[in-house]
Amino acid sequence: MFAVGHLALGYILAKTTSKALRTKINLPLIFFLSVLPDIDVLIPNLNHRGPLHSIIVITLAFIPFFLYYKKQVAPSYVAIVQHSLIGDYFSGGGVQLLWPLATGFFGLNLAPVSQASISVELISFIFAVIILLVTKDMTVLLKPKKENLFLLLPEGAILGSIFLSWGFGLSVELLVAHLLFFTIFAVAILTSLKSTV
Repeated sequence: MFAVGHLALGYILAKTTSKALRTKINLPLIFFLSVLPDIDVLIPNLNHRGPLHSIIVITLAFIPFFLYYKKQVAPSYVAIVQHSLIGDYFSGGGVQLLWPLATGFFGLNLAPVSQASISVELISFIFAVIILLVTKDMTVLLKPKKENLFLLLPEGAILGSIFLSWGFGLSVELLVAHLLFFTIFAVAILTSLKSTV
């Protein structure tokens, strides 16, 4: 799955979880966590979609947060876990979901540029934008605050998806979706940087 799908699904599922549990979410943090497992592409000698995509590793890392913040951390947990359980399980070469207990890769192995994958990403993106607008989360996201610097990682993930995937047939529709998320996040970051100067 490309960055736009991870970001959209992470936001939608975190928002749904927060509504069900009556908790608040930190929007920049949710977007950050939605793409965080892909930081493995920057770590030498670490398999992409390997240990950092493991639901075991992610769950163990979140235990202290659950103990301290209780249900408040659930939307953040859902945002990061969806990356492996839905996004990368659905498309690509699979993920090491159960590392270190099992080192095999699990997934449906649909090509990221298949019609099914593209459709899931586009529909998720459209729903995410609608929810951002209807719930006024877009306004919240664009308010100047230091947390908006968390959006630097999603910006990098978006650029990576665009430039690394262009040769693999990134559709025009997904390119537009990536550029819209990139623009929204860039405005949020720049607004925050301006307010601190």
